[in-house]
Amino acid sequence: MADEPHPQVQEFLAWLNSQPTPPTPGLAPEAARERMVRLFAGGDDPEPVGRVDDFAISGPDEPIPVRLYHPEGDGPNPILVYFHGGGHMLGDLDVTDGVCRALVNEGDVALLSVDYRLTPENRFPAGLLDAYAAVEWAAEYAEDVGADPGRLAVGGASAGGNLAAAVSLFARDQGGPEIAHQLLIYPAVRSPIQPEFDSLSDNAEGYLLERDSMLYYRENYLRFPTDARNEYAYPLLADDLAGLPSATVITAGFDPLHDEGEAYAEKLADAGVDVTYEDYDDQIHGFTGLLGTLDAARESMAFMGERLRDELGN
Repeated sequence: MADEPHPQVQEFLAWLNSQPTPPTPGLAPEAARERMVRLFAGGDDPEPVGRVDDFAISGPDEPIPVRLYHPEGDGPNPILVYFHGGGHMLGDLDVTDGVCRALVNEGDVALLSVDYRLTPENRFPAGLLDAYAAVEWAAEYAEDVGADPGRLAVGGASAGGNLAAAVSLFARDQGGPEIAHQLLIYPAVRSPIQPEFDSLSDNAEGYLLERDSMLYYRENYLRFPTDARNEYAYPLLADDLAGLPSATVITAGFDPLHDEGEAYAEKLADAGVDVTYEDYDDQIHGFTGLLGTLDAARESMAFMGERLRDELGN
């Protein structure tokens, strides 16, 4: 592991720490969401893709807003169903727009970005059920929108990585859509009833995502204490990971979630799942979304695009 974050990361953190903003647990959810928009939403010059359409699909309780991206060319392309991060509390289609555009171009995939329900207004399993509904929609209607339902992947960052991993488990267990690949970017997969990993204390403060914020998100995610024992809330709890889709797992060295992402990659591999694990050891949580700030963000997009091409036969 690197001794210290990359100089570009240090410069970004110095700027962030100079901003007169309370830490996330000191903010109401609406204010925390606005701050995430300021940090990660794209500017006025978005990366071009072939086409972008905003619409809503049917959800288990209410319509789910989605954004469908297509790359240049005729297709049909594989389709990636993507879930944004934000502790299950923050994030939206605009916050993750830059990442989605980069993945579309680097991976030559269609991408369905999902605005799943957020906590604390909608606690577990609301977001998971929305995520699964979006995967079912993609499997049923991908061909109608010019994509290939036979080459379906799921992906996401942080809480979105949690949802991608959980949806893969749920689809396997429910006989749901066949998922070809799961792209897990610093996924949050450890339950609070499991032992803590060293990275949670080693990177507890000063690296964008902090331990106190993680506890705040967790308090607002679960409906009942017993949900902490549910493997669909925390996939690292699952006893059996056999038969899951192949996986690409990305971690960052200066991230409280580093060790649980690494542990999940190892557990998948032990279960016979084909796993590619890549650790960006001088980066922080959220680095892939800082495309205009960190060179490693674009480098990670190129890597993930290559993985999607390899795994989806594109």
